[in-house]
Amino acid sequence: MNIKKMASGALCAALGLGLLSGCGLGRVGSVNNGEVNMNTDQTEFHVVGDISALSSGYDDNPVLNEMAEAAGIKIDWEVMSDSLGEQVNIRITGGDLPDAFQGVGFSNYDLARYGRGGTFLDLTPYITPEIMPNLYKILEENPSIKAAITQDDGGIYGLPAAEMMGTGAIGDEKDMSIHSIQQFSMINKRWLDDLDLPVPETVEELKTALRAFKDNDMSHKIYGNDPGTTIPMTFGFDQWCWGQNIFYAPFGVTNWSDVCMDLRLTKDKQVVFDCVSDEYRDAVTYYHDWYEEGLIDLEVFSQTDTQYIAKCTQGYVGVATWWEIAELTGEHAEDYVYLPPLKGPDGKCTVTIKSAGSAVTSGQLSITADCKSPINLLKFYDQWYTGEHVMQLQYGPIGVYFTEKDEDGMWLTISEEEAQAKFKKSVGELKSAYEVRNGPKLILSDYYTDVFHMEARAVQRLEDLENFWFNYVDDFTRYPVDCVFTSEELDTIDLYRTDFENTVKEREALWLRDGGPDDAEWEEYKEYLSKKCGMDKLIEAYQGAYERYAAAE
Repeated sequence: MNIKKMASGALCAALGLGLLSGCGLGRVGSVNNGEVNMNTDQTEFHVVGDISALSSGYDDNPVLNEMAEAAGIKIDWEVMSDSLGEQVNIRITGGDLPDAFQGVGFSNYDLARYGRGGTFLDLTPYITPEIMPNLYKILEENPSIKAAITQDDGGIYGLPAAEMMGTGAIGDEKDMSIHSIQQFSMINKRWLDDLDLPVPETVEELKTALRAFKDNDMSHKIYGNDPGTTIPMTFGFDQWCWGQNIFYAPFGVTNWSDVCMDLRLTKDKQVVFDCVSDEYRDAVTYYHDWYEEGLIDLEVFSQTDTQYIAKCTQGYVGVATWWEIAELTGEHAEDYVYLPPLKGPDGKCTVTIKSAGSAVTSGQLSITADCKSPINLLKFYDQWYTGEHVMQLQYGPIGVYFTEKDEDGMWLTISEEEAQAKFKKSVGELKSAYEVRNGPKLILSDYYTDVFHMEARAVQRLEDLENFWFNYVDDFTRYPVDCVFTSEELDTIDLYRTDFENTVKEREALWLRDGGPDDAEWEEYKEYLSKKCGMDKLIEAYQGAYERYAAAE
């Protein structure tokens, strides 16, 4: 029985790339013959990929340009923060391929299909001391990383990426990933204080606060914005760090989009889907009233992250979710505090842990069959696998984000005061402007002791997790992201996952907008997921993979 490794599909789900598994294979019939293409004539390359909405772009990114110059190449960047999944589908299905896809988040199943079909090159013969010495050395010293990116046919169709950052860095024995709770909710305390209201601890208290925000038009009253611009609460429906899922905790679920949307491993090690639980039904039914009353932004189903950030930085919003406060709220950051997970009508509050974390993935950089001189392009990407280069790709350039070395030879980052004085930006805004958000960035844990200090924002987030958010977590059980799946299980996941997730998402949006399901509709929905969307078969596949993983531990 063939075994394939499948890394976390979190980025894939977030970008809507589940469709990739069902589209054409591109160059079906082409075969990667395991030989190096020695052609080095091509020096200009077209790369399609992801970019942060806050980024100033890659064309003038000094770190990327420096590495391209060192490799003797030029890159035409075609990057986008919206519609990436759709564009990638169009390119692959139509055979209109760039030289490489960067930051897309392909699943290992996609990589295997497109690799065997000849759309993506097998990079195994290129990872040598001569062509990619940095990556070669890492794989030699870390065989587990090589294993994580190698498909069951022996091919490597994507370069490794991981950010090995956890609470162990601040002394936590559990060493929980910085991604364990992806959404930090926040509330404008200045507005609360003006209205003589406490920070809410229950959903009913939050409803009271949101009504007061709306009735008193706090955006206009406090910040002088146009009348009627107050948005009591906003989020991005089913989005990663800016979604609504943390607000379901008062009803007993936090249905993260993770290994598979709404999948959770229970305390007794059983795979379940929260989207068919009574608690989930209660949550979507309850929040419909908020939406209908205008307490929830009417644009939550359609807004982009750019639009979302603009609303928050302009002071329109009372309650929101994001990775952290400062990055989202800009100059108003000091007016906000974390809004804790709330108690529900029956006193319940359940926060679960997200599975995805620092597992090694291989879907962040793939070279396509249209690349005429892969050696030249791979020499550019091999530079990503040094500590000093990856730290600049992750945060910002030396001379901007990194200022000088300390007595131990560790790079120091710019302070908030320096960032404001030199660039009129917060450290978070500076990072967002320069970072290469996704790509084959492999940040090894020893980089934080040998090359650069973990950024203060990351340390703060880890401390926030450990000292605040984890106080609301009763059970740290989570589905492991590095489970292995049989070919049959991956076929099942490929066949059903997209329809399953799309159906759940469509119904959830409908119920939040138009009202929760009655008994007959709820039973019909569960039966549809089971009989038409393969829910039971998905549970069987994920359960089987987990049990083999647990047995091998």
